[in-house]
Amino acid sequence: MLNADKQFEILRSGCTEIIEEKELKDKLALGRPLNIKFGADPSAPDIHLGHIVVLDKLRRFGELGHKIIFIIGDFTARIGDPSGRSTTRPVLSKEQIMENSKTYQKQIFRILDKKYTQVVHNSRWLEKMSLEEILMLAGTNTVSRMLERDDFKKRFKENIMIRTSEFLYPLLQGYDSVRVEADVEIGGNDQIFNLLMGRTIQQKYEQPPQSVMTLPLLKGLDGEKKMSKSYGNYIGLDEKPEDIYGKVMSASDSLMYEWTEILSFADKDAIKSLDPRSAKAVLAHNISEYICSKDEADRARDHFEKVVVRKGVPEDIKDFFTDESEMPLADLVFAAGGAPSKSRAKQLVEQGAVSLSGEVIKNFRENIKIEDGALLKAGKRFFVKIRKGK
Repeated sequence: MLNADKQFEILRSGCTEIIEEKELKDKLALGRPLNIKFGADPSAPDIHLGHIVVLDKLRRFGELGHKIIFIIGDFTARIGDPSGRSTTRPVLSKEQIMENSKTYQKQIFRILDKKYTQVVHNSRWLEKMSLEEILMLAGTNTVSRMLERDDFKKRFKENIMIRTSEFLYPLLQGYDSVRVEADVEIGGNDQIFNLLMGRTIQQKYEQPPQSVMTLPLLKGLDGEKKMSKSYGNYIGLDEKPEDIYGKVMSASDSLMYEWTEILSFADKDAIKSLDPRSAKAVLAHNISEYICSKDEADRARDHFEKVVVRKGVPEDIKDFFTDESEMPLADLVFAAGGAPSKSRAKQLVEQGAVSLSGEVIKNFRENIKIEDGALLKAGKRFFVKIRKGK
């Protein structure tokens, strides 16, 4: 292992806050692998670009010889993290959570190495807690402290419902730290209350308090809210390279420069020296390469230049098979995968973003005669060939 000072210099880069710095240095000086905790609730199927800020920091810890404990919050997801929320989160079913958990385990290892990473589900211990244990945990804190949180305080003042279970969320996250004996917990800036709660609860259970490391939040594609599955403004790690590249290219210039400052792997010198469009192309390639590979990033760039910039047609167009002889255009777009919903398909048609064999059609109700080999385009990057039959 590197000495503590060198490790600290590497690890503090890009952090918003470290609590406490001296405490973390002392832990690094112990010369043993530290338990580095990060938790994510599987509230949607995809891990996204916003998570990469934390995953990249976890990878640095792992490469320095520390143990990464990635907690999938399959139990806490049933409550929903209230951090930054002005309303109660919708409750997910166990089945939804289980499906989402499977994709998390696959996606995190695109960034982290299995040799230093342990994946655990917090249902393993939270489901087994007795009422006595829950009451003991609840007794470690007060309602007045919970109401110190900005989100709870705001909802309380505005008479917006706060479920009692939401008060339990930070306590359960803190108890996770007890169970995995966390030395350090990492999270976004919006997680500071929950992370500090972990320190408090560990001390109540006679454990040394975890050090806390917070990282900046990445804004989503809307340029306003944080990147989040809940807001639908994210770039998923499991998306196709050309979609990742294209989404980055669709971001505003100001958002592009903000992402550049936060993402450690962005080629900051090159981006700052170029005009905005060229700079964005560099960042899009950086992100696509980090998530996928250099070859896939190169292909995504070529695809974007051909299809979006020069308005050409990609070579690898998939086929869409149907037995129907005719269909309303919006139904066809949705069925072929050109839109996530029928309402979105209707919007694309009305915006003039849908064409059939080169002809733009703006009436989403129009019945389209299914012709074998017709080329359907939706938006800037979606193409399929219509095929008759199954």
